[in-house]
Amino acid sequence: MTAPNIATSTKEERLAFVKNEWKCQHNCEICGRCHVLKNRSEEEVFADYVEGKKTYLEIVLEMRK
Repeated sequence: MTAPNIATSTKEERLAFVKNEWKCQHNCEICGRCHVLKNRSEEEVFADYVEGKKTYLEIVLEMRK
C-alpha cells in the first residue's frame, strides 16, 4: 500500500497507515519490524510524517542510514 500524501491526507489517515503497515506480527524471528524500528513504537518513529513535517519516504530513507 502506498503512504498517503501529506498534502491530501489528514493526520488521522497518516497515523492509521503507519499503525497498519508497522503493526506487530507477533513472530519476531520472521518479521523483524521491531529490529527495524529499533524497539521504538511506529508512532514515535513516524511522528514527523503523521504531523506532516516529513514524507514517509524521507523517514524510511533516514532509517536505512
